[in-house]
Amino acid sequence: MYFLDNKRHNLPHIHARYQSEEAVFAIPDGEILEGGLPPGKIRLVQAWIEIHRQELLDGWQLAVNGELPNKIPPLK
Repeated sequence: MYFLDNKRHNLPHIHARYQSEEAVFAIPDGEILEGGLPPGKIRLVQAWIEIHRQELLDGWQLAVNGELPNKIPPLK
C-alpha cells in the first residue's frame, strides 16, 4: 500500500512483489488489476487478502488520507 495511492486504480488495492515481478490486487475481490506473479504466489496473495480483508480496507482508508496504516502479519 502506498500513501495517497488512489488516482491510478480508484478502488482499494495492494501492491505485491515477488523477486522481480509485481502485481496490483484489488482488496474487495483479490482480482489482479495490473502486472503479474507466478500462479502459486497469486493464490497466496489472494488467500492473504481474504484473511485480512477488513484490516486491509481499514489500512487503505488511512493510507489514502496520508496516515500510516497498521501493520498486518505476513502469510505463513
